[in-house]
Amino acid sequence: MSDRMDSVAHGPIAAAAPAARRSRQARVVWGPRVVTVGGDAPVRVQSMTNTDTVDAIGTAIQVKELAQAGSEMVRITVNTPEAAAQVPYIREQLDRMGVDVPLVGDFHYNGHRLLTEFPACAEALSKYRINPGNVGKGDKKDKQFGQMIEAAMRWNKVVRIGVNWGSLDQELLASLMDINSRRAQPWEAKSVMYEALVSSAIDSAKLAESMGMDGNQIILSCKVSGVQDLISVYRELARRCDYALHLGLTEAGMGTKGTVASATALSILLQEGIGDTIRVSLTPQPGESRTQEVVIASEILQALGLRVFVPSVTACPGCGRTTSTTFQELAKQIDDYLRMQMPVWRHKYPGVEAMKVAVMGCIVNGPGESKHADIGISLPGTGEAPAAPVFIDGEKALTLRGENIATEFHQIVENYIEKRFGQPQAADAA
Repeated sequence: MSDRMDSVAHGPIAAAAPAARRSRQARVVWGPRVVTVGGDAPVRVQSMTNTDTVDAIGTAIQVKELAQAGSEMVRITVNTPEAAAQVPYIREQLDRMGVDVPLVGDFHYNGHRLLTEFPACAEALSKYRINPGNVGKGDKKDKQFGQMIEAAMRWNKVVRIGVNWGSLDQELLASLMDINSRRAQPWEAKSVMYEALVSSAIDSAKLAESMGMDGNQIILSCKVSGVQDLISVYRELARRCDYALHLGLTEAGMGTKGTVASATALSILLQEGIGDTIRVSLTPQPGESRTQEVVIASEILQALGLRVFVPSVTACPGCGRTTSTTFQELAKQIDDYLRMQMPVWRHKYPGVEAMKVAVMGCIVNGPGESKHADIGISLPGTGEAPAAPVFIDGEKALTLRGENIATEFHQIVENYIEKRFGQPQAADAA
């Protein structure tokens, strides 16, 4: 007891919280929609289509799906004159569907020409992604980069200068390797690679500013595919500049590998206050929706307590006490239902995204977890009485019995949401 009191005497244990990095703030705009990035804005979720941009209808449909899943900006490939010509029609289709998510154009190799020759494309996009590693070579490099920056300034667009170690500026890398070879104690090759990534991003941003670009409208990224590499590069990038930063583990892979690697790398950096927008670059598994990358990005931010997107469902993993699959099926059913309804509920039930639901499988932790949730149910485990107490706002409200527990609880959740988050009708307000 004395040891315990001595521990308490040292003061309370501080709650963990992400650090803060104050960056400049960019404004990604389409019509009345303004998505702020950096500064005091929340960390934003981005995604990218994998459709052929020439297919305007198919691309617009996928953009809509990604936006409904929670993506606040959607990037599309603009790689050919045919693709550039379709961008205004994609924007038009989205506007007709009431989808005002900003579009980001992904340019490589010929972006300077496409933005110049297709002004309607340049205008319809809200942001341009420029890769300094393949914008041009030799004498053409600065000229072609300058043409893209001029287009951004002409149309008042944000640019993301996105360096990728798979397409790094070879001239810069060779120069840094030459400098390194003359050092008394040369750096390891990986350290030179890190320096090339960071220098390429920052030097390109400074060049854009020297051409008249507003530094607040510049976002930087340095993408690599290794977790430790990403952490090292972004720590240094954050230390050396105050531009808004886009995070993402490039070529993360598919399934659990891509999910775990992305979550690990991004969570560490976000906890350190590094990162203003994120994308989880998953390779979709056969038959898997592209929206999965948006779901995972949102879950990362929600798990860190940085944002809330959808009501959270707490459910136990199951053990020998829960040989029935009832609680697993109910937890999935509720979780799927909440996610499916969020595109409508965001507007109909403001604040519902912060709701917590618990679906527990036995008496050990079931009642306690259910009390901590806004609404929860503790289902009977193996050998327990066939009764399921339901807790609402921390208090036991009723007990469900019989064969229709899942259906009844589903209805209770719907009624709770309507009562707590529904807006009063005009007559009621009067």
